[in-house]
Amino acid sequence: MDPKKIGRIIASLRRDKGWTQHNLAEKLRVSEKTVSKWETGNGLPDTAQFPMLAQLFNVTIDFLMTDCGRGIAVCGNLLTDIVKMVSSYPEKGMLSNVSSISRAVGGCVPNVAINLAKIDRSLPLQAYGRVGDDEGGSYVLLELQKNGVDTSKLVLSKDVQTGFSDVMTVEKTGERTFFHYQGTNRFFSPNDIDIRELSCDILHIGYILLLPEFDRQDAEYGTAMARFLNDVQGKGIKTSIDVVSDSEGRFREKVLPALKYCDYAVMNEIEGCAVSGLTPRDPDGRINVNNMRRTLEMFIDSGVRDTVVLHCPEAGFAMTVDRRFYCVPSLELPDGFIKGTVGAGDAFCAGCLYGFYKGFEAERTLEFASGAAAFNLTAADSVSGMRSRDDIYELCASMPKRTL
Repeated sequence: MDPKKIGRIIASLRRDKGWTQHNLAEKLRVSEKTVSKWETGNGLPDTAQFPMLAQLFNVTIDFLMTDCGRGIAVCGNLLTDIVKMVSSYPEKGMLSNVSSISRAVGGCVPNVAINLAKIDRSLPLQAYGRVGDDEGGSYVLLELQKNGVDTSKLVLSKDVQTGFSDVMTVEKTGERTFFHYQGTNRFFSPNDIDIRELSCDILHIGYILLLPEFDRQDAEYGTAMARFLNDVQGKGIKTSIDVVSDSEGRFREKVLPALKYCDYAVMNEIEGCAVSGLTPRDPDGRINVNNMRRTLEMFIDSGVRDTVVLHCPEAGFAMTVDRRFYCVPSLELPDGFIKGTVGAGDAFCAGCLYGFYKGFEAERTLEFASGAAAFNLTAADSVSGMRSRDDIYELCASMPKRTL
């Protein structure tokens, strides 16, 4: 065993939890000096202390000794986003000037995977989905590969164009509207993933309501997505889902069956309340915290095994399987900080997934996700603004929180 490597792992896991050396020493009933020796590589925990450390950090003993987790697989939509900055969103039949046009990756897979890669370059990441044999597909593949994401399992469709979205973004507010072409995503199906070959600790898939082959009905499980998630869990892999804000209103029909086979579910307040049937906001526009809690309770009652998260501009909300409720206000960002809101939900989701993977407690997961989303807002596209986990920690420590 390499004492210095194990010391670095212990120090990293401790910081991920937000603990001081004194906090960890108290939990283990050892001296702070002992923890300091471990972390500097001048000593090793006793054999009996490794299981205690692994339990505290919610990792395996192998991970504690080698830092070799299997990483996260991100599955689902892959897109190119054509971001068009406009002065205002016009009324029907009226004109609004486009001031700039840029291209970026979009969809669950590039957004979440690249954000995770930027948060932690050591995290193993795999991408699953479909792209076309075209310029758009080549662009998405290159961006994933540049960030160290394994793209070997992506399916190349030769006769269908890569999906894309025209993202109309209002310059002053960052508000955006999407005009979406499904393209290759329409044909991505459970048959494109060989579950026997999956090697990851968490599989995250999005978006429900934008993956027709996963959204189709299944006589036994309700949807093909639910059957797929069940099969993945059967491999001992934790599962996570996200949803898209779809205008056709099929949330309950397509989301509810999947919840029974999820370890984690992350979505925004509109999507979550579309499933629960509750109103996310009061008549004055303020977020209804009680309805957030009731929605989370319904998701836990529907079978989510670990943690459910709802997010909105004002805050993040979570409930764990033991029905503990958490509410963490978003960071209070200064004027001029926000350059765009494209992909902010995916950035928040990436922060949550990192917290789940690293074993953060729920409140810390929400805080970290809030910081990740805040960095996302510093760029007009979905991934350019993301920074490292240490930068996120620093931002969260230095910025005040909003008042709900």
